[in-house]
Amino acid sequence: MPDDRPYDIVLFGATGFTGALTAEYLARNAGPTLRWALAGRNRAKLETVRNRIGLPELPLLHADVTDPASLVEIARQARVVATTVGPYVSYGEPLVAACADAGTHYADITGEPEFVDRMFIRHHERAVRTGAKLVHACGFDSVPHDLGAYFTVGQLPEGVPLEVSGFVRASGAASGGTAHSAVTAISRFRQTAEAAHVRRELEIVSGTAAPSTRRARGMPGSVRYVGGWALPLPTLDPQIVARSARALERYGPDFTYRHHLAVRQLPVALGLAAGVGALALLAQIPPARSLLLRRFAPGEGPGAEQRARSWFKVTFLGLGGGARVVTEVAGGDPGYGETAKMLGESALCLATDDLPEVSGQLTTAVAMGDALIGRLVRAGITFTVLSDSRK
Repeated sequence: MPDDRPYDIVLFGATGFTGALTAEYLARNAGPTLRWALAGRNRAKLETVRNRIGLPELPLLHADVTDPASLVEIARQARVVATTVGPYVSYGEPLVAACADAGTHYADITGEPEFVDRMFIRHHERAVRTGAKLVHACGFDSVPHDLGAYFTVGQLPEGVPLEVSGFVRASGAASGGTAHSAVTAISRFRQTAEAAHVRRELEIVSGTAAPSTRRARGMPGSVRYVGGWALPLPTLDPQIVARSARALERYGPDFTYRHHLAVRQLPVALGLAAGVGALALLAQIPPARSLLLRRFAPGEGPGAEQRARSWFKVTFLGLGGGARVVTEVAGGDPGYGETAKMLGESALCLATDDLPEVSGQLTTAVAMGDALIGRLVRAGITFTVLSDSRK
């Protein structure tokens, strides 16, 4: 990528809840030599964020999802564009297209499978040709799970069939923007399935759909080493892990991943299952969906005290070649504080680190791997081997 672009990183959506937290993170951690800017459609709100983070000279750029030319302009000026503007299936594509065309690296925090698949269908090949790394899911979806599985595989023997299971525990609250993205994604089951089907067909034709890599449905039940009950967790995360496994030989000749939510008590597990089912049903009914969305205002989220009490732990069980390892990825507030950290470090990694010469739509493990793990560990997110049968 040319070094004469004026900005290393442009953060788009800095006036939103998670965007403002990401701006704060970059202000504390970018370093004096990094050339970066904030972008959005409302200059007054951008100025408020800029003053809040104590960088009154930080450049502000105009960018609006309804004005594709403005997105083309910021993509041409930056080495990396990081965005928090969702729901991505509604607002995300023009920026992905601009970055793919300009050869600009891109990072977001989407958890929307339909959006990721549609961006692969429409923009992957273009990004391969221009050298752009398009890296979705650079927040709690799906950094701890993708890099945690990658870390776990690294503790297992090479060249043998491997099985990894992830168990997610977390405490935190949702912002309005996250709620809007979640309800939108749940309401689009048919469109999500259609996008996944088209992507599979393209991968088969291109030879990138490895039949030896599977994401298997998790099984409900009691799990001793997480101290509670496990429920299948049908999020974007297992799809991301499977795509990393297809792209990286280290995952072995036959790799399987299962993804679960872990809770301590059976009544809580049953209540969560019933609640998710009810939400999925209501999201299919337009009046009920509108009512759900009106309850959450985009741009609002949990306060600093509540975020300080929040946490996450993802435990992984890895099996293969006679070895059994248990690992853990853990950190603070998953949805906001740590998501801002993950996005900020992903953008810094893409902008400044020595990374594999790959391009197109990529996962965090494929695009950044060990470099991003190192950054996150230095930033306070832990990657730990809890037990290893070989030792």
